[in-house]
Amino acid sequence: MIAGVDEAGRGPLAGPVVAAVVILPDDHAIIGLDDSKKLTAKARARLELEIMACAHFSVAQCCESEIDEINILQATMLAMVRAVEGLAIRPGHVLVDGNRLPRWGFSAEAVIGGDAIHPCISAASILAKECRDRLMIAAAEQYPQYGWERNKGYGTAEHLAALRQYGPTPLHRKSFAPVAQLELL
Repeated sequence: MIAGVDEAGRGPLAGPVVAAVVILPDDHAIIGLDDSKKLTAKARARLELEIMACAHFSVAQCCESEIDEINILQATMLAMVRAVEGLAIRPGHVLVDGNRLPRWGFSAEAVIGGDAIHPCISAASILAKECRDRLMIAAAEQYPQYGWERNKGYGTAEHLAALRQYGPTPLHRKSFAPVAQLELL
C-alpha cells in the first residue's frame, strides 16, 4: 500500500494550500498520469474522475490564517499530515513530492520531481490542484475583481493591480510580501 502525496498552492498570494494523498490499486488502468502542471485543465478533470473512481484518497488543506501563523512550509506539511491521516486505510509507505517530509509516524520518502515519476504522486498532484482550483474559482464569485478564476490567487499583474486598488481580502495571505506591504500602508 504505497501512497503518493503532493500539494497545490504554496506560491499564491491568496487561498489555502491543499494536499492530497492517493493509493492507486496495482491493476489501475489510468492512462496519462503526470505532474498536474504539465496537463491541460480538461485532462486533469478527466483524470480526477478516474482517480476518484478507483483509488483510496484524501484531500486536506491549511487556510490562509494558518499559513500566516505557522508559515507556508509548515502549513504545507500540516496539510499533508491531515491528508494522510484522513485516509480510511493506513499506507505501508508514503512517497512525498519534494525534498522534505512532514513529521509523522509513517514510513516515508521524499522524492524530488516525484509528481512526474511515481503515478501515485502524479494522481495526488492532480487531486490537489483540481480541488484548489475549484476553491479559487468559487472565491472569485465573492471577489471578482481579483481574477482568481484565471490566476488562482497567484501574483499575476492582474491580481497585483487589483490588490493595490482594492486592498487585501480575508483570503489573502497577510504574511506574503506583496500583501504585507499593503497592510503597512
